[in-house]
Amino acid sequence: MNPTAPPASGVRTPWEELPPAVRDAVAGVLGGAVVHAETQTGGFSPGVASRVGTGHGRRAFVKAVSAHTNPHSPALHRAEARNAAALPPAVPAPRLLGSHDDGTWVALVFEEVDGRQPHVPWREEELGRVLDAVAELGRSLTPSPVAAPPVAEALAEDFSGWRRLCARPREELRGRVDAWPLDRLTRLADLADGWPDAAAGDTLAHADLRADNMLLTADGRVVFVDWPHAVRAAPWFDLLVMLPCVRAQGGPDPEEVFTAHPLGRDADPDGVTATLAALAGYFVEHSLRPAPPGLPTLRAFQRAQGEAATAWLRRRLAPGPA
Repeated sequence: MNPTAPPASGVRTPWEELPPAVRDAVAGVLGGAVVHAETQTGGFSPGVASRVGTGHGRRAFVKAVSAHTNPHSPALHRAEARNAAALPPAVPAPRLLGSHDDGTWVALVFEEVDGRQPHVPWREEELGRVLDAVAELGRSLTPSPVAAPPVAEALAEDFSGWRRLCARPREELRGRVDAWPLDRLTRLADLADGWPDAAAGDTLAHADLRADNMLLTADGRVVFVDWPHAVRAAPWFDLLVMLPCVRAQGGPDPEEVFTAHPLGRDADPDGVTATLAALAGYFVEHSLRPAPPGLPTLRAFQRAQGEAATAWLRRRLAPGPA
């Protein structure tokens, strides 16, 4: 399958444009001023995302954002700081070295991981590595070592997409929503209503696994980055959320991957279908919204994931609700 999703892309702010007080705060964490910074591409965080080095040779990864860049991003950075600080050392995630929050700018300083994002379109060997790592992540994070919110609480609004679309005139949606879900909005909303109980659990889920939130290292590890959305959920939740994106980026049939995977093969089929319906509704409904500041490709990316999730849902419901 050819990729249908555009590149994950946030508008990056060069390190040099950070206010001096923020750069000084980062220097305080690292024990020396930054003398080299390389902006990183890929991912949906607007603002600064740079690999940096000090004059003493210390390396780190810094991300920083202000409400002027995107009004919602500072809160996400604050959540990521809390979650990253609470992750046990054994979790394959970058360690948080320190943070800065002056009420306007939020900066996070992480250990640098010597790795790269998986290739897109996905390559079979790299996807196999990631799927193995996701299985281990689910095992190692059960029970949750972090006091993250329950998934039903954290995503109650996001996962009500079909219900919100039901409240809009069909003619307003025609041509913007594919015919199959558009003709079944009420049935899909009813199906998705069962997701909170189905997805409940005590596994710490990353809840936003995509190629741009992973780093592959030369020694065979997979490191999962960007943890602001962490929730407590069923062990299979991360796998389900990840697979529509994998499909949209040239990966294999999500149904075949999910049912063969250690975290998916024993999951309750009806519960998985209900949660998939809610996920598909999230992507489809959000893809219709205006692009948020600093994230020009987000809505097209969500549309591609929505198409992949809806196609997967349609297969699970075959021949589908009338």
